[in-house]
Amino acid sequence: MPHELQSAASKPPDPQALRRGGGGPVKERDAFLDNAKYLLIVLVAVAHSWEAVEWTRATKALYMLVYAFHMPAFIVLSGYLSRGFTGSPRQLRRLVSTIVVPYVVFETAYSLFKRYVDDAPDHAISLLDPWFLTWFLAALLVWRLTTPLWQRLRHPLALALVIAALASTSPAIGEDLNLQRVLQFLPYFVLGLCLRPEHVALVRRREVRLLAVPLFVGALGVAYWAATRMRVAWFAHGDSAQELGEPWWTGPVMTVVTFVCALLLTAAFLSLVPGRRMWFTVLGAGTICGYLLHGFLIKGAEYVGVFETHLWLHDPAGKVVLSLATAAAVTLMCAPPVRRALRPVTEPELSWAFRADQAHDRGTPPAAHSSAAAHRVRETVRS
Repeated sequence: MPHELQSAASKPPDPQALRRGGGGPVKERDAFLDNAKYLLIVLVAVAHSWEAVEWTRATKALYMLVYAFHMPAFIVLSGYLSRGFTGSPRQLRRLVSTIVVPYVVFETAYSLFKRYVDDAPDHAISLLDPWFLTWFLAALLVWRLTTPLWQRLRHPLALALVIAALASTSPAIGEDLNLQRVLQFLPYFVLGLCLRPEHVALVRRREVRLLAVPLFVGALGVAYWAATRMRVAWFAHGDSAQELGEPWWTGPVMTVVTFVCALLLTAAFLSLVPGRRMWFTVLGAGTICGYLLHGFLIKGAEYVGVFETHLWLHDPAGKVVLSLATAAAVTLMCAPPVRRALRPVTEPELSWAFRADQAHDRGTPPAAHSSAAAHRVRETVRS
């Protein structure tokens, strides 16, 4: 969940604006990307709330549509904002403070929450087995650390797709760090690394925007057709084909199919995201808080029996109310006061734990780097 970005905030992004990611102090955020992150975190939370109610065919179709692109889009943006990661001391410190520390804190917190609120004293606390939504932080750590390697390869996206396809046929991978998801979602992160500002500008064209709504309508129709014929687990990318009771060869096929679907829907979604400052733009900086906190709300409601005692929530009107309430709650969780309150665990200051490296702290590239490499360092986005 990237935290900081610099660009023109009062108009849709253009290549020049998106190139101004800062290795130094960030003065201005990108409205378009903040808008996209906020809207995606709302979709993530609402989709999680739908898991707690009874599904009709229409509910399952909506769930499949949202799951087909919301996490892929988030991961593509994460990869896009990781293009400048070179493994410098400053970036590694940032990696620890914004990914490792939140992962340890919230993985522990969620495990304790389940133990005592759900009355599950045997629930283990394990940093190797992410529970519920903390898998994304573990995955982001792996993806970010391997960024320099992907950027050196000639055909990184093709290789990432091969790895994802092979993972989908390998039930022996196990649960450590939710490696199935790490590998199966890898192509989306690598795709983000491969994108350039001009690619983002391309999906912002008016022609793409005009096609976006018909595409979503058509995708919803396909999802309604597939709701009785297809497992939604294919979009979660957490299991191999064999674990889903399917022949091994369906894994690579579904890897490609879901990737193409996610690519089209992500492009359509980004084309519809406002590029100017909106009332919710400021909330894009706090999506990490909304992501990490909304699970307590949803799981807490499950544990105390809200969905069992309030059966009207399973009706169509109840699902609408649930969706709106969840969207409102996650919006509040992304607010600046919440972000400031959680900063000690989501963006802690860890200078005491690391040796000082003044050259890299100032964002100064090594003298031996070429001018092109220096430009890439200046594009570094603090996340």
